[in-house]
Amino acid sequence: MRIGEFAERAGVTPRTVRYYESLGLLGPSEREGAGFRYYTDVELAILQKINSYKALGLSLEEIAVVLPLYSEDPTGVQGKRKIVEILKAHLREADDKIESLHQFRSELQANIDRIQQWINARTES
Repeated sequence: MRIGEFAERAGVTPRTVRYYESLGLLGPSEREGAGFRYYTDVELAILQKINSYKALGLSLEEIAVVLPLYSEDPTGVQGKRKIVEILKAHLREADDKIESLHQFRSELQANIDRIQQWINARTES
């Protein structure tokens, strides 16, 4: 199939397909002499895998690390292990951000309370 049909079946734009190709994540199975790209169901499966990894929260750089693991290990174990490792790192980052936000919220509340007490002291007299 040509790029337009391929992109439509995958639910992306032709521009996205070209971008993924430029990153080395995807490639056409063949090119015609006029430069037309042709794709098969194999490339469609790869693109769907890319989309599912993006939905998990992986960056394109992380996906570029994970994809080759599936061709190296047809069982998929290596790829899944790497995904778990990446997701655990994302979870640690999220936990750190949550902790920072809790601390920031506490500081905001303390400032609000301090200023409100100052206002109350001035208006009660």
